Amino acid sequence: MLVAAQKPAYVLYNKKGKQVKYNNLVKDMSKNDVVLFGELHDNPIAHWLQLETLKEVANKADVILGGEFFEADVQVVIDEYMAGLIPMAHLEREARVWPNFSTDYRPLLSFAQENNVPFVATNIPRRYAGFAAKHGKDSLEKFSEQAKGYMVPLPFTYDEELKSYKQMKDMAAHAHGMKHMVDAQAVKDATMAHRIMKHREEGKVFFHINGAYHSDYYEGIYWFLNQENPEMSILTITTVEAENPEKLEEEVFEKADYIIAVPKTMTSTH
Repeated sequence: MLVAAQKPAYVLYNKKGKQVKYNNLVKDMSKNDVVLFGELHDNPIAHWLQLETLKEVANKADVILGGEFFEADVQVVIDEYMAGLIPMAHLEREARVWPNFSTDYRPLLSFAQENNVPFVATNIPRRYAGFAAKHGKDSLEKFSEQAKGYMVPLPFTYDEELKSYKQMKDMAAHAHGMKHMVDAQAVKDATMAHRIMKHREEGKVFFHINGAYHSDYYEGIYWFLNQENPEMSILTITTVEAENPEKLEEEVFEKADYIIAVPKTMTSTH
């Protein structure tokens, strides 16, 4: 009788494409100022690793948790939940949670609340990002001062030659009504970086959850953080799908400090 080889749910690599141990990842996460954990939003392995590494990092260092999956204008609702003033059900009704919140993000928030880990909503409200996509980033000046409090201080600039923005610009050229798609992406990245900087504390690890595209190749959020404080230590993690996770393609080398390779056939959470 033939016994099939075990199939790993994920394989962990460093940026050079060398397989590394999980403990190396946790150790590095614990000693950086900011961790940008890049996920594929519907990948269960990435979400599971986020929770497991958060637990272990919180055992080694003081942590602040932040995430793209909540927008800045619902911070008050999150604060009320974290203080035990409202139940999770109220938060889910009022905080515009993502479709996969209950399986993928609620465990993170519950852990934070139970262990007194602060949580920061970092994303710009989608209505403003949508407006920027149609009218350009300078159009955001039309909004009220209260509204501007939920986004990066205006005006802001970004490097249009960054790989991720150039790729998006090419996509936008073929997308009807999305002429300024790159501006929308940049204002998201800039706002998340701004809110990380605003709420981070010396001696604590700011553990941030975001789509991998927002920090891959040390761009996006990473670029804005580095512009603000080049001396700050930032660790990046990305998640990639692979036909064979045990043989990483060279094209994804250097995407991040750590690369989580998961099977392309992995079940999606939504």
